[in-house]
Amino acid sequence: MTATAMQARPAPSPRPTADQVREILIVDDHPLMCDALALTLKISFGLKNVRTARTLAAAVEQIRMQGAPDAVILDLNLPDARGAEGIVTLRRQLPGVPITMISADLEGSMISTAMAAGAQGYISKSLSREALVDSLRRMWEGEHVTPECYRPDQDGAGELAKAELARSFSTLTPQQMKILRLICKGKANKEISYELSIAEATVKTHITAIMSKINARRRTQAVLLANSIRLFEAG
Repeated sequence: MTATAMQARPAPSPRPTADQVREILIVDDHPLMCDALALTLKISFGLKNVRTARTLAAAVEQIRMQGAPDAVILDLNLPDARGAEGIVTLRRQLPGVPITMISADLEGSMISTAMAAGAQGYISKSLSREALVDSLRRMWEGEHVTPECYRPDQDGAGELAKAELARSFSTLTPQQMKILRLICKGKANKEISYELSIAEATVKTHITAIMSKINARRRTQAVLLANSIRLFEAG
């Protein structure tokens, strides 16, 4: 896929220019991919330091300890996060930082979900170096960039609903997100208590908070809402 095989639309709010991006965080568990991407960015953008993390948890901790980067490149599938969970979690931590999703999965529903959850762009891992650099530059200049093969959902109300739901999930604490992930796996409260080494009463308290934050009345509804934005599974 070349740079011309990408679509873009203006972002609703201004972003830092590409020249102002000085520190980037790459979150990817494949060492070769991560190292090659870091080297490409250093050469193409004149960066002296590119931070890396192999898991979502490591990225969250690094941001807490070292502060926010100017931009993030986030792999869709990580050892501890699949689907939209990564973008939802990092968007909570980095409300004003452009986050680029990168993946070999170009399924329309996944791209749509990532963009609704707050991604600045979604790009293929198969892009050439020139196309990758061009796409990132455009995103850091304020555009939303997606593959040309992507056909956005024409249902504007549906996209707004997805975005609002993603914002609701982003209010969950890390512990609540873990509990919701286990609920989506069909785990009972007792099993969740054992797996997370917390009291069953604590699990119930967290579940009550989760239900309130995402406006769900039952566990099954919470699972359906999570699945509707592919929060934990890339498919």
